[in-house]
Amino acid sequence: MTHTEILAKIDFYLRRSIVATDPYLASFFYSYSRKLFLKLFYEDSNFEKVEIPEKYLTEVFGLIFQSPIFNAAGIFKEVDGYEVAYKQGAGAFLIGTITPKLRKGNFKKGILHPFIPLASTSSAINWMGLPNLGFGEATERIKKIEKHNGCPIGISISFQPDSTYPESMNEIIEGFQLFERSQVDFIELNESCPNVVHSHDTEKIGKLEKLLVERLSELSERFLRKRNRNLPIFVKFSNDTNPEQLIELIDLLIELGFDGINLGNTSTSYSEYLTKIDLKDKDNFKYFTETFGGGVSGTLLKEKSLNLSKIAAEYVCKKDLNREFVVIRTGGVESSEDIQVTLQSGIQMINWFTGYFENFSQNGHKLYQKILD
Repeated sequence: MTHTEILAKIDFYLRRSIVATDPYLASFFYSYSRKLFLKLFYEDSNFEKVEIPEKYLTEVFGLIFQSPIFNAAGIFKEVDGYEVAYKQGAGAFLIGTITPKLRKGNFKKGILHPFIPLASTSSAINWMGLPNLGFGEATERIKKIEKHNGCPIGISISFQPDSTYPESMNEIIEGFQLFERSQVDFIELNESCPNVVHSHDTEKIGKLEKLLVERLSELSERFLRKRNRNLPIFVKFSNDTNPEQLIELIDLLIELGFDGINLGNTSTSYSEYLTKIDLKDKDNFKYFTETFGGGVSGTLLKEKSLNLSKIAAEYVCKKDLNREFVVIRTGGVESSEDIQVTLQSGIQMINWFTGYFENFSQNGHKLYQKILD
């Protein structure tokens, strides 16, 4: 076992006791210990490549993925860890989420990037606030990655939360152009982060926000329709997306030339999940959401993320398009059964975050092999 596998295994057995101490202390401990663990984790590639059965090979837009599942945005923010992901058997290496300029993220009550696991519910909450290096530094680090066949590089990007239009649009267009010239293979536009302040526009076009429609339309006109190479662009939306809004959203993305939709991510529907949380986690859940807010992830999102993704996959299939349009599921994926029901529903690709670390704590670097077995 590598040193991070040992640390994760120890945490797996002690986690329930640690979070039972005090909500603030548990938040403080995991917010900072998580950072230390990730620094070690990114460099922990001294293990043999885990072979994934060839039947799981997935091809999308001419890109070959060694498996249909890979990390969600948020794990590899520093652009470190490609070798770890590849050797584990991840279908891709997704960087980010990255914004045009460096962001230090959220800080409150002496805690930088607040995070807490809901240990008995196999879920978690975070209020990190998109800490990242910025487009320029991320690009420089991407240049240093030595790529392997079967593990494309993706990057999740977002508008700068504190920029105003038209500066924010110009920045994101420059980012698309920058990554098009890099060895990035696909881009995810993150429209789903609940942990930063966004501008809101209540005027609707149908069921969609006018601001969202205008933003995506301008991106299409200024970049998507002018791409110089095969560079799929997916758009990521929250687990709180209204199912009634979804069909109109997919039609818009297809019309504008986007290549897919990622559904799931985190949720801020706290009242909806309060009754589903294990009694041992309720004090921590209430404390964290009332003190910081943040996005809920993990098992609690399983039913909703699957339902949204199924609706999307079924609708795309019925449209009988003459080009590819990919549906990606994120949120609540943690077992072989989750993989099976997802793929059988016509959903082509899967991202995981909380389930990834939960599986790593039990199966170490063989987690992809185990969940696909």
